[in-house]
Amino acid sequence: MFIFATNPNILQQSSTYIADLHFIASQALDNEAENDHFLRFVRGTDDKGLDELAHTVHDRVSAAIDCTSCANCCRSLVINVTQDEVGKLAGHLRLTESETRGQYIEESQQGNCFVNTIPCHFLRENKCTIYEARFTECRDFPHLHKPGFKDRLGGTLMHYGRCPIVYHVIEEMKVKLGFFED
Repeated sequence: MFIFATNPNILQQSSTYIADLHFIASQALDNEAENDHFLRFVRGTDDKGLDELAHTVHDRVSAAIDCTSCANCCRSLVINVTQDEVGKLAGHLRLTESETRGQYIEESQQGNCFVNTIPCHFLRENKCTIYEARFTECRDFPHLHKPGFKDRLGGTLMHYGRCPIVYHVIEEMKVKLGFFED
């Protein structure tokens, strides 16, 4: 038998969600075992129904949370970049591709590119200074709008304590799926 460990009344206050990163990080530590159980619980659910629920909850939560009030993803994640995006960034910055790589991009021995600093060079006052030319990984984070939620849940849970959107989507899905932990 599962019993819900997190108080759902603290998750949503009127039509806004708690975005306090200290609270969310603390909850992530407290809910680590619960989230491991949730991961196993979700494996037994219907893929299509789960994706539809994840997308619905994500749409509501992400519309209510202003990412520029947080920007923790930009301050704490390695940002992967495709070879094509390096060229687009160079054009956007009006630099040569070589100058762009030298200043902003690092490349692994396998040819994978990523932004060479954490936090991201392009974050100013919690806003992206290259927003129009931002990378696919940035546009898509936290990837909850994509199909295959069940298969990505383990990776998504890695961001549970860092992203208010991920935290609230997971907590709401626990309630909506009838998951409760001992």
